[in-house]
Amino acid sequence: MPMKRLACVALALMMGALLPAGAAAGLPPVESRPANTTYQPAFSGQTRAPGIQTQTPYSVEVLTDRLERPWAVAALPDGRLIITQKAGGLRVYSREGGLSEPIHGIPDVADSGQGGLLDVAVAPDFDSSRLLYFTLAERLSGGAVTALARGRLAEDARGVTDYQVLWRALPAHPSQGHFGSRVVVDGEGHLFVSTGDRQGDDTRPLAQELGSGYGKIVRLTADGQPAPGNPFTGQAGALPEVFSLGHRNVQGLAIHPQTGQLWASEMGPRGGDELNLILAGHNHGWPLISYGIEYSGLPVGRGLTQMAGMAQPAYYWDPVLAPSGMAFHDGAGFPEWAGNLFIGGLAGSHISRLVLQEDRVVGEERLLEHEGQRFRDIAQGADGALYAVTDQGRLYRIGP
Repeated sequence: MPMKRLACVALALMMGALLPAGAAAGLPPVESRPANTTYQPAFSGQTRAPGIQTQTPYSVEVLTDRLERPWAVAALPDGRLIITQKAGGLRVYSREGGLSEPIHGIPDVADSGQGGLLDVAVAPDFDSSRLLYFTLAERLSGGAVTALARGRLAEDARGVTDYQVLWRALPAHPSQGHFGSRVVVDGEGHLFVSTGDRQGDDTRPLAQELGSGYGKIVRLTADGQPAPGNPFTGQAGALPEVFSLGHRNVQGLAIHPQTGQLWASEMGPRGGDELNLILAGHNHGWPLISYGIEYSGLPVGRGLTQMAGMAQPAYYWDPVLAPSGMAFHDGAGFPEWAGNLFIGGLAGSHISRLVLQEDRVVGEERLLEHEGQRFRDIAQGADGALYAVTDQGRLYRIGP
């Protein structure tokens, strides 16, 4: 499909830009539906923050609708985009060449259910190394695992070579759900990888077990080894790669461009989707505490939302956003969005823009909520625009 500019959206935003100073803040919360629970937040603003509205004019374009079950998008240094597809192929998009044919070379992808070829991150030295990092559901005897792999994108961008699995969240399990999984690279070149609890009654408690890779965020070297300085290194029975625990299904990871802090979006059950600031050694409580309930309507566990020694979410949604991939904007080309966090919503069918002050959310806006799309991932491009992929196969550009 040729590029389509959503002129009506751009016009509405340009009209909004003429509002007087201060009109962007203090709006009612964007969520007006009744919550699934009667739980009370632990602090003011933990949910249903004041609504906000972007004042700077911007345009929205559909660059293609020919993607096949895309899961992640990342920007290459030269401005091109690398996109994963669940069945195991990669696509490259450029303004000049459009969408490439599928690029293969990643074996043993278990793409049933929530599995598949999932996230992609670009190595800091990509210009010389051509290295990409991938997360995927890898097919093994006994089921599948969340795995971290790497490979080199060929110079002609038509293949992946030197493919190698670096780390696995063992053991394999037949469940087809809750693999996580995102990967980001920090300023030291270390890799943060998220996993899920694998969506089983038998596996859910393992999110609290330090000897299990389920329901964790791990911190690894570029070669897949436990990174030095991890909080549980040397503790008996603990995996040395574990950085944080007590996670249900983290499908969003992003590093704040100014503070260097790691943030995660996490899918809750029925309600209780979370945004968390991830700090070394913190326990985020699942399945012992939650702001959601079971799909059956029963409480999760004892129905607790707080417990000593367990971190509270910085923000939560009820009803759910179903948060997936997310990205901070560094303000390049769009100063109003500097430091803002953008999260793709699946069930919410919009992109959530959050304004943060330190470790609190002080404003929320819904973008593209009338598009009817499940927004799977979002990334900032080299041109300062945001690029988002949807389960329905679209690639959006949102920006100046």
